[in-house]
Amino acid sequence: MATLLLKGTPISSIDGVLFDKDGTLSHSEPHLLALAEERINRAIEIGQDQAPPLEAFALRDTLRRAFGVSNDMLHPGGTLAVASRQDNIASTATVFCLLGCSWPQALAMAHACFDEVDQGGLVDATPSPLLNGAERLLRALNQLNVTTAVISNDTRSGIDDFLDHHELSACIDGIWSADDHPRKPDPQAVLELCDCLGLPPQRCALIGDAETDLQMALQAGIGCVIGFTGGWSRTPELRSAQHLLHHWDELAINTAA
Repeated sequence: MATLLLKGTPISSIDGVLFDKDGTLSHSEPHLLALAEERINRAIEIGQDQAPPLEAFALRDTLRRAFGVSNDMLHPGGTLAVASRQDNIASTATVFCLLGCSWPQALAMAHACFDEVDQGGLVDATPSPLLNGAERLLRALNQLNVTTAVISNDTRSGIDDFLDHHELSACIDGIWSADDHPRKPDPQAVLELCDCLGLPPQRCALIGDAETDLQMALQAGIGCVIGFTGGWSRTPELRSAQHLLHHWDELAINTAA
């Protein structure tokens, strides 16, 4: 049996911990801001090729708001921070529609925008750095034989690359990605992951940086729901958190003698 301690105070006895990735384990904001800018620039180029051309200022402004970009910060609950690639493509297509495109045309333009940015190598594809203290906790959990998993709306290859890059793959027992069904924030995603890990949800903790993560965990019956606030320039509002964690050094793990 393992006990989670927050600032030295026991908060839950657990057998497993489920982690979000972006904004929780990973300092993703700089990469996502750069990705947003390149996608917007490419969208404007594609928009200029239409007849009539889409108005560049309106397209830039609307896409920035759709992605959650403001004052060189990313909204921690915005689509780029929380949603899957497919959802962000749909969001981009919706913006094209608002500016006069048909849905089939808008969807094709959005796919082209995302694919061309990926293939053009304009954004550094190196996995984002770990947030301070995350590696220490993951390795401590692994050494104490506490089951761990990542549940994220990144692709499975993106999660694998992140863990491999930081030499943490051996510390993670399971992954639930945007390639799995259902995906976050469906509570069934948590239940399916717990089933794969052989863990009852009530014996698990889930740590995430988005309100949707926490609501999902509560609906799935997760025993300890922790909101992580230290991953973004703008502090996320996490009303559903049973506990708030501001820095990984505040969390520790203990085992019964």
